[in-house]
Amino acid sequence: MEKNQNGFLKGHLLMAMPGLNDPNFCQTVTCICEHTSAGALGIVVNRIHSMLSAKDIFDELKIKYIPETETIPIHIGGPVRSNEIFVLHGPPFGWNGCFQITPLLAMSNTKDILEEVSMGNGPKSYIIALGCAGWSPQQLEFEIKENAWLTSSLCQDIIFEIPIERRWEEAMKKVGVNPALLSDKPGHA
Repeated sequence: MEKNQNGFLKGHLLMAMPGLNDPNFCQTVTCICEHTSAGALGIVVNRIHSMLSAKDIFDELKIKYIPETETIPIHIGGPVRSNEIFVLHGPPFGWNGCFQITPLLAMSNTKDILEEVSMGNGPKSYIIALGCAGWSPQQLEFEIKENAWLTSSLCQDIIFEIPIERRWEEAMKKVGVNPALLSDKPGHA
């Protein structure tokens, strides 16, 4: 498990191992936005709401939008805070409530970024998600030891460029793992 200088996984990707059968996380890729001794928070980047688009969010929040932005997909960011909106994005970072994850990636959940996105003026790279993933203190570390997750350094192309349906497989391949060859049984050397 590769960790940052503080021993935590902020700014890393978390890929569900094949044996993780939780329907909220089966074959997911999650960007870890925060990880401290108090727990962890992330955004799943490869699940889309089948019945929602940005138009629904903009209408609900009474935000004006242009036709080009109404079909932006809405991601299922995780089962926690499922009624809250999170925007995982690249530069610029001057939004109200912008939380820096890495020098090139941040998370915002304020109306100002949504208003700019709705008019086609937001960050070049972003995903809009409802909900997030959360872990209590030591829970994520325990789950990794139990072979539920594989971790890797952050790859922004996985989040923003790879087609959604291929993100899990491509994230696994980036760390040299063929998902078809993985066991769902934990092993300890």
